[in-house]
Amino acid sequence: MKKNEIYRIGITGMTAEGNGVGRAEGMAVFVPHTAVGDVISCKIVKVSKNYCYGIIDNIITPSENRSESDCPVSGKCGGCTFRHIKYPAELEIKDKLVRDAFLRLGGFDNIRFENICGGKENFYRNKAQYPVAGIDGKAVCGFYSRRSHRVVPFTKCRLQPEIFGDIAEFCLEFANNKKIPAYNEETQSGIIRHIYIRRGFHSGEIMLCIVAKDKSRINDLELMAETAAKKFPDIRSVILNINPGNTNVILGKTNITLWGNDGITDMLCGKKITLSPMSFYQVNTEQAEKLYFQAMEYAGLTGNETVLDLYCGAGTIGLAFSDKAKRIIGCEIVPEAVENAKKNAAANGVKNAEFFCGDAGKLAEKLADERISPDVIVIDPPRKGCDVLTLDSIVRMRPEKIVMVSCDPATAARDAKHLAEHGYFPQRARAFDMFPRTGHVECVVLFSK
Repeated sequence: MKKNEIYRIGITGMTAEGNGVGRAEGMAVFVPHTAVGDVISCKIVKVSKNYCYGIIDNIITPSENRSESDCPVSGKCGGCTFRHIKYPAELEIKDKLVRDAFLRLGGFDNIRFENICGGKENFYRNKAQYPVAGIDGKAVCGFYSRRSHRVVPFTKCRLQPEIFGDIAEFCLEFANNKKIPAYNEETQSGIIRHIYIRRGFHSGEIMLCIVAKDKSRINDLELMAETAAKKFPDIRSVILNINPGNTNVILGKTNITLWGNDGITDMLCGKKITLSPMSFYQVNTEQAEKLYFQAMEYAGLTGNETVLDLYCGAGTIGLAFSDKAKRIIGCEIVPEAVENAKKNAAANGVKNAEFFCGDAGKLAEKLADERISPDVIVIDPPRKGCDVLTLDSIVRMRPEKIVMVSCDPATAARDAKHLAEHGYFPQRARAFDMFPRTGHVECVVLFSK
C-alpha cells in the first residue's frame, strides 16, 4: 500500500468514530463519510504497519443506507459522523458497537440485550459550547474540525435549537462592534474563548455564559448581557466565566453573574432541577428521561432500599429514584454540582436524599469502611470509566444490584469485566442513542451477585 495511490474498496463495517472499514491488499482501510455497502475508489492518505487511512476519491456504487447530508458543514465539522447515512442504519451500528464491546472486551456472551432506544435526529441538545476564534480580524464561532482546534465558522447546527445560533450571532456582532477580541490559543491573547448556552427542555429558560480569559472587559460584557436579555426574553441568567489557563478545559473556576439569576431551572423525571454553568446535566433531556426510567426498572426498587449514587452530578438520577427508595446517598467531586443537588432536593421536598462532595473512589472507600451497605449502587462515571479503587469499594459494600450508566461502551465493558471477576455479572443491558447523528452511544447495564 502506498500513500496517494487509488484503490477500489468495498465498505463492510464501521468504527465507533464513524469511519467505514474496508480492505485492500490484505490491509484494513478506514475511510470517513462512507456507509456499509458503499463501493468506492479510495485515495490512501496515511499508511501504518497494519492499517491505512483513506479518503473518498469517487463513490462507484452507493450503499442503500447512504443519504444526502442536510448540513452544509457536516463534512468539515467534527460532530455529525453519521449524517450521511439513514438513521435506522445508524441505530444498527450503535447497537452493534455496544454488544461487540461487551463480547470482545469483556468476554460476555450471555447478557440479555434490549433493543436500542433511538431518539429525535435534530434539535435535541439543551447545551451548546461554541469555541470562538479570530478570522480576518473578526470574532467568529462554530465547531472544531475533526481532530483539530481549527474552528469551522457555523452557528446553525441542526443538533441544537435554532435560538442558540441566534444568540451566538448576537454575541459575535456585539463583540465585533465593541472590538472585544477573540482568544488566540497560540499567543494566549484576546478575551472571548467560548459562547456557552443552556436551555431547560421543559422550562424553556436559557442561560448564556461567556467564557473569557479575564474580566478586563467586564463593563462591555455587562452591557452585552443586558442587551441580550432584552432581545431574547427566555434568557434568565447571563454568566461570565473566567478561564485564564492555557488549557483545553472549557470552563474556569470563577463565575460572575452579569445579569439575572445565578442559573436556570428545568424539570427531569418530574423533579425540578437547578443548573449552574458547572453542573453536569444530560444534554438530551428526552432521551435522559427514558434512560433514567430504564435504570429504575433495572434497580427494581420497592421503597425499602438504600441507593448509593456515585458520580451524582446535580443529583438527577438520585432524585429520580427518591420516590421509590428509602434513602439516597449521592457522591460528586464538583462542589457546585453538590450544592445544586442539595438545592434540587430541597426544592422538590425530597427529605430522604443526602449529597457529599469528594472523589467517587475515596468516598466509596469511606462508606465501605463505615460498613454502610447500600442495596443498590448506581454509577454514572465520566468517559474514562471507574478507577479500580471505586470498583473495589463497590464490591466491598456488597450491594444486591449495581446499575451502570455509561457513555463509553469500551470502558463499560472493561469495568464490567473487573466487577465480574469479583462476583458481579452483567445480566441485562440496553443501548441509548443520546446523541443521534454523532459517533457517541450510551448504555445502561444491570449487574447482580
